Amino acid sequence: MAMKKESTTKKGGKSVAYDFIPLQSGFLAEAEVAYNLRPSYSSDMQLLNRSKAGLSPKAALDFLSISGFTQDEFQATFKTTVKTIQNHVSRALTLDASLSEKLIKSFALFDKGIELFGSASEFHRWLTLPAYGLGNMVPITLMDTVTGMKLIEEELIRIEYGALA
Repeated sequence: MAMKKESTTKKGGKSVAYDFIPLQSGFLAEAEVAYNLRPSYSSDMQLLNRSKAGLSPKAALDFLSISGFTQDEFQATFKTTVKTIQNHVSRALTLDASLSEKLIKSFALFDKGIELFGSASEFHRWLTLPAYGLGNMVPITLMDTVTGMKLIEEELIRIEYGALA
């Protein structure tokens, strides 16, 4: 199990502390432990139930910390602001089903991407460049929908098996 490390972020001129899981190996494995995600992948029904239960907002901050996403990329992808997430943390709220589902799927994409590209930063770099298999669209721009994430997942599988054309 990974050790937690404290990080701070500015909020209205004040520093707000939160814990994040440092990336070592197994991006998804770390998230599975911290946010009980593994059952979410064994069936669509379990993913649905886990999403509806809502993730801790710390999961979103952890994703932001270790994915390499800028705040603007995060906000465009997840259709919420970092400030809103921080408010959820301070008020001990959970994330809604839609955001929880996107986060769970994003953790899974990063797990696969790290496996293929070797690091979160290299996978993030790939996400920001046009991808031939996605009609030369920039993958990160597709991550704001579940369908877009599915298309990215399919492209990663093609890359894994060398079926690029």
